Amino acid sequence: MITPDTEDWTWVLERPCAECGFDSNTVDREGVSALVRANAATWCDLLSAGVRLRTRPGPDRWSTLEYACHVRDVLRVFDERLVLMLTEEDPTYAEWDQDRAAVEGRYNEQDPSLVATDLSVAAERVATRLDRLPDGAIRRGGKRSDGTRFTVETLSRYFAHEVVHHLHDVGVPAAGK
Repeated sequence: MITPDTEDWTWVLERPCAECGFDSNTVDREGVSALVRANAATWCDLLSAGVRLRTRPGPDRWSTLEYACHVRDVLRVFDERLVLMLTEEDPTYAEWDQDRAAVEGRYNEQDPSLVATDLSVAAERVATRLDRLPDGAIRRGGKRSDGTRFTVETLSRYFAHEVVHHLHDVGVPAAGK
């Protein structure tokens, strides 16, 4: 079992990530759509390569397949939160335990081709929703269950780092850096 990540990664909204090099301040909402599509394509390429997808490189890292499942689920969670922000006034997002999701979802046992398909669908849904945001929507707000506040803009940039960083975790130079 991998030790759960308890770091509050919201600092990536203020400064570049020293690990992956991504600077969320250099991407706007329109850029996130393109980044998400390119990122999903890279994950699909990795999953179709079939090389050591289930092997963990160390005791503190998930396998490529586990990271791909996580990114798929991150896309889904982001989309749910985005919809809440667009349809409700100042919503609070339900807590999502990514580590429990990995264990309960048996990420490393999933079918890579199905994960690739689901990841692609989720990425396109998110990118299309971002492409079609109504005027002024970028300023709409919401908060996590821990009280951390986001706007559509800051949540998009935070989310962009998440998907880019996980390509770095599996040793792939990420698009959108």
